[in-house]
Amino acid sequence: MNPIAETGAPVSCAMKRPAILGGLMALLIIAFFLSLTTGAVEMNTGEVMRALLGLEVDQRVAAIIQMIRLPRALLAALVGAALAGAGAAFQGLFRNPLADPSLIGVSSGAALGAVFVIVLGASVAAGHPFLASPLFLPLAAFGGGLAATFAIQGLAQSRGQAATATLLLAGIAINALAGALTGCLVYIANDTQIRDFTFWSMGSLASGGWPAVTLCFLPIIVALGVILPRARALDAMLLGEREALHLGVPVQRLKHIIMIAGALAVSSAVAVSGVIAFVGIVVPHMVRMLAGPDHRIVLPGSILAGATLLLVADSFARVIVAPAELPIGLVTAAIGSPFFLWLLTRKKRSI
Repeated sequence: MNPIAETGAPVSCAMKRPAILGGLMALLIIAFFLSLTTGAVEMNTGEVMRALLGLEVDQRVAAIIQMIRLPRALLAALVGAALAGAGAAFQGLFRNPLADPSLIGVSSGAALGAVFVIVLGASVAAGHPFLASPLFLPLAAFGGGLAATFAIQGLAQSRGQAATATLLLAGIAINALAGALTGCLVYIANDTQIRDFTFWSMGSLASGGWPAVTLCFLPIIVALGVILPRARALDAMLLGEREALHLGVPVQRLKHIIMIAGALAVSSAVAVSGVIAFVGIVVPHMVRMLAGPDHRIVLPGSILAGATLLLVADSFARVIVAPAELPIGLVTAAIGSPFFLWLLTRKKRSI
């Protein structure tokens, strides 16, 4: 039995894959260079290339490219790839087109970790000076996202198994609890702390330098490297858990692997960028509309398209209200929400 054939994927899927992924890769390269040339200081492609290759160029141009724009572009690509890749994996695992990282508590757990540092970090660091590092906030967000995921897995586990419905219900409960605790911390925060958390929750890559890239690079690459080889297993899951078991897929093990790898990718992304909405939902939908449900295209395609979308959104965020900068989460919400409404309207008409 071919699970892809059963789900209605095109027969020419193998022929389409190189063309689609090649096209998405080309768009990613264009978006990457667009990000490097966009900003308050105008630069052309030749100057950017010379700065990247270490050739003779104006020192100011070289400093801007190598210390500001290049790490920021890499960070945008990593965060977009992590959010979209994890979103595609969660949607395939739960067979739910609305599944995204917030569904299993990653975003709410990360937000709780971040607001804890913003509100109580100074008090904690007073007694433990080593916690005064600027990396304390992203690490706390990272830990909060992973802790929420493990809590959901523990709550949903029964006799070594976790039903999909139970996982979703546990996710709703953990989201509500994390939201309540976050609200309590915000309630006791002062005006400056509330402002800091508000801007963090809108998402931004403004503070993204080489330390942020270093912090999230390895976890995101490892997590996506774990998710990508599970494409055929996720295809089988589209038929249902019982059918996937008959096809030889270790369903419970697959759930654990996808949830932990997805949480690792998203927690790492949220830790360095804050909460960025809609990428994990909209991008996999766009790739499925283009290529069908085959996860051998959907997973890598979502990773490439997510990186491209966030690079374009970040470039737009830097110029739309220049010299100020718009939070990137607002840009992705402005792009994603109309698309999502159009998608719902389209499905409604087809019923």
